[in-house]
Amino acid sequence: MTIPADTSRPRDPGEQVKASWRPMIGLALAQVLMSFNVAALPVSLGGMVEDFGVPPTTVSTAIVTYGLVVAALVMVGAKLGQRVGWVLIFRIMVAVFAVAELMMVLSPSIGWVIAAQALAGAAAAIIVPALVALIAENYRDAQQATAIGSLGSARAFSGLSAFLIGGALGTLVGWRPVFAILIVVAVVVFLLSFTLRSDRGNDAISIDIVGAFIIGIAVVSLTLGFNNLNSWGLLTASPTAPFSVLGVSGAPVLIVLGIILGQAFFVWTRRRANSGRVPLISLEVVSESTERAAVYAMFVVVALEAALNFTVPLYIQIVQGRTPFDTSLAMMPFNITVFVTAMLVVRFYGRFSPRVIARFSFALTTGALIWLSFVVTNNWETVPTILGLIVFGIGQGALVTLVFNVLVTAAPKELAGDVGSVRGTTQNLASAVGTAFAGALLVTLLSIGVGQAVASHVDLPEDLVAQVDLDNINFISNDRLEEILDTTTASDVQVDAAVQINIDARLDALEIGLLTLAGLSAIAMVPASRLPNYRRDEIPDPSPHKD
Repeated sequence: MTIPADTSRPRDPGEQVKASWRPMIGLALAQVLMSFNVAALPVSLGGMVEDFGVPPTTVSTAIVTYGLVVAALVMVGAKLGQRVGWVLIFRIMVAVFAVAELMMVLSPSIGWVIAAQALAGAAAAIIVPALVALIAENYRDAQQATAIGSLGSARAFSGLSAFLIGGALGTLVGWRPVFAILIVVAVVVFLLSFTLRSDRGNDAISIDIVGAFIIGIAVVSLTLGFNNLNSWGLLTASPTAPFSVLGVSGAPVLIVLGIILGQAFFVWTRRRANSGRVPLISLEVVSESTERAAVYAMFVVVALEAALNFTVPLYIQIVQGRTPFDTSLAMMPFNITVFVTAMLVVRFYGRFSPRVIARFSFALTTGALIWLSFVVTNNWETVPTILGLIVFGIGQGALVTLVFNVLVTAAPKELAGDVGSVRGTTQNLASAVGTAFAGALLVTLLSIGVGQAVASHVDLPEDLVAQVDLDNINFISNDRLEEILDTTTASDVQVDAAVQINIDARLDALEIGLLTLAGLSAIAMVPASRLPNYRRDEIPDPSPHKD
């Protein structure tokens, strides 16, 4: 909804009146609020381990909890927003998020941290669709596209600032002040929410409890399954797996269960809509092939980003033994590029169609990943590597904004909340899948490389190999490997040989892994070719789809 026109002068009937950008500041800061919270958790991991005296895996439960709650409740959140009214529920959830951050600051135990992240996730499950709905209510046409782009920029800015601010505060003061900052941000967002405009809620909208239960269990199963492919076993259950089915790892079992329940949710939703009852989500927002293509493209690009965000810290912090602050510096060219591109890409909507921009962007991400696979070394700060990250950031930043914009502009205003829930579910699942895929792929490649090298190396006899657990190979630094070999009968020559194998196998795994990601990026050209072929001035007015 635009701000009323200035009536002090005559205005042409067809003249577009621009809305104030002040409400958008609040919406962008709300995106910062959520994204900063997520990015600050891994940065604060070391401080929490020291404060609470728990292992890192226990602290990581808080990270998983947030993502699970958001993904499982975001569709319910969209319906609550439509029922209560977007401005009112947005304001309430921002206040709830502030309470969650206060719990983080005052947490006396890790249990409080986990509970705080569960509460923050529940609030974010409503804030995510609210952002889309409020943009649709407050902005139109070119302003709407720019507003959507600002959400992508805010997300990239949050990741960058969380690493920089969190790393500095965590080193100098402690991890708690990092989350205290978010309380201040939440207060600012709450005050700015009074500049927003929105229609009142609709009490006639009911919430599909059965559908919410089905999709909630499906999302939890998929997320837990993909997140635990490494630790529980890719196919055969590992000793650390909490359960197995006839020797099969629980991770793929949960993935299959999640897929089945996901299909059941779509069947149930169609049946409910056909009977005249309000479904949990309107399937109209993905009824056209162009809209489904946008969802597929969004899934791929977020998964690729998650895979890269997992791979770079893995090599910098584990292989090189450096700090999270070093990681943020290495990722700065990528994050800055995504931040800038997400804002600037809207300028090209008037000249090129989404299909053209998407194809070009996926070509950039594919080319960048291929380039990185050839130039990457164990040092991420080389000029060729930075260039590859910048090119990938251009493609990624353009795609995240583009596909989101396609979904918003294709749907009528009253379905903007449903678009937001599709976005939230897709991004959370894609992030889990991308991270898990990268981890499983790299560890598998490393295991194969180490196994082959050890078997053929003349300086590593079988009796020495038998003293090392080659069935549990993972990424470790050279120093850690030397500590392990010190407990064996390895000579200095054999230690040097093993270290060189470790260096070579890690780099080979990285190169092949990047090439594999490039292949997935290239395959994404298929859904990109089904995106709309119109330019911004040719976009048809969104209206409810017909059956």
